[in-house]
Amino acid sequence: MVFSSIVFVFYFLPLFFAAYVLSRFSKSVLLAFSLVFYAWGEPIFIPLILAMIVANHRFGLRIEWATERAIAKRWLIVGIAVNLAPLILFKYGTFILQSLLRLVAAVLTKRFGVSLEAVTIHHLILPLGISFYTFHSLSYLIDVYRKDVPAERSLRDLAVYISMFPQLVAGPIIRYKTIARELHKPFISLERAAAGAQLFVVGLSQKVLIANTVAASADQIFSLPFDQLSTPLSWVGIVCYTMQIYYDFGGYSNMALGLGLMIGFTFPINFNYPYMSQSMTEFWRRWHISLSSWFRDYVYIPLGGNRVSGARTYFNLCVVFLLCGLWHGAAWTFVAWGAAHGALLVIERMGLRRILERSPRLVRHAYVLAAVMATWVLFRANDLGSAARYLCAMIGVGVETPGAPPLHRFLGVDVVTALAAGLFAAGPYGADWGSRVGKYLMVASLDLGEMAGLALLLVLVTLSLAGGAYNPFIYFRF
Repeated sequence: MVFSSIVFVFYFLPLFFAAYVLSRFSKSVLLAFSLVFYAWGEPIFIPLILAMIVANHRFGLRIEWATERAIAKRWLIVGIAVNLAPLILFKYGTFILQSLLRLVAAVLTKRFGVSLEAVTIHHLILPLGISFYTFHSLSYLIDVYRKDVPAERSLRDLAVYISMFPQLVAGPIIRYKTIARELHKPFISLERAAAGAQLFVVGLSQKVLIANTVAASADQIFSLPFDQLSTPLSWVGIVCYTMQIYYDFGGYSNMALGLGLMIGFTFPINFNYPYMSQSMTEFWRRWHISLSSWFRDYVYIPLGGNRVSGARTYFNLCVVFLLCGLWHGAAWTFVAWGAAHGALLVIERMGLRRILERSPRLVRHAYVLAAVMATWVLFRANDLGSAARYLCAMIGVGVETPGAPPLHRFLGVDVVTALAAGLFAAGPYGADWGSRVGKYLMVASLDLGEMAGLALLLVLVTLSLAGGAYNPFIYFRF
């Protein structure tokens, strides 16, 4: 079940809120509905997430109760291994075996002329949200070990933290210490609920009206044979995808933040107008903030951060972004995407950042957008060869496309309107509008125009979903 669906918006959500309010905001009701939400599509993985909840509850207590630091560390290592094992198996097992098979096949073919083409490895089904709830669990155990938080005594409350449906499938990545107080006593008020409802509608509109609309054109262009991919088409495709991934994931994050406010929790902001960045370093302070800060605090700083030599700092950055790429997907395209972003941050630290600071704002902005869109090709392409050919098409190298379809086939009125709205909302005008709302959109009331605007958005979203419009979700299986 995804947020941008008729079932969720008009059936699951009203039933949940009715039960939640009538039960006087019972966390047991929240947990029950969260498990129903998770089991809606794949109940086979309910035992896995329940087992991980029980295991992490026990690990947290063992770490806290350890009489010696060395014993606590051993329990932490065991806990990390237990949490990572399912993630490695389900998400990376097939990728690792396929890579090894290709390596063995290349050696056997070269030395003995033996072919392994008939050998196939079937993909395992990836449990929904496993990357997110694994990182939730890891941060909890590490924070208990660091004595930043006490271990959670209540198994139910820890289960709510790990499996809470607003952030279960696609984040943001929430640390236990961030919501520990609200976990024990949710902060519920009419003003927060109203603000959350506004934010949910805005996020739903971003996902359905912008991301879904441009996604159709992006997918069609990226699926074109390369002898039909002209330079203008390749740019239209990557611009559409640049808008799609931002409003897909950013819209989902806004929906999660809105739902959190409605049920008494304050989740961290996950996006802060990243396409306004003036460097790639700034981009990663604005894009997927919960993930980048997680890697900073639990990987980069423990490796030494920037407190070590320059060479070691560059190494630490590369490690973090290779892991960041792998976190997004088990494929060499994601490894290359992470490596490219790590390389860009290293180059900025080596001196490019000083050059950028002396450059006009327009130049800095153009550099970031070019770097981001070029690397999005790696993120979107099916393989490295496809990514290389797409990038060549973007710069007009080796392009012969006499049979390329016309641009207007992919730039209908709906797509152009969605792109215009997306560009407006992602830029300074969108930021100015957002700043009026307040830090957490804590507004007590709306004027008539704002209420009418939100109502119109909800009507348009409903019509789109009811009409069975294209409704992909990029981060659904991360």
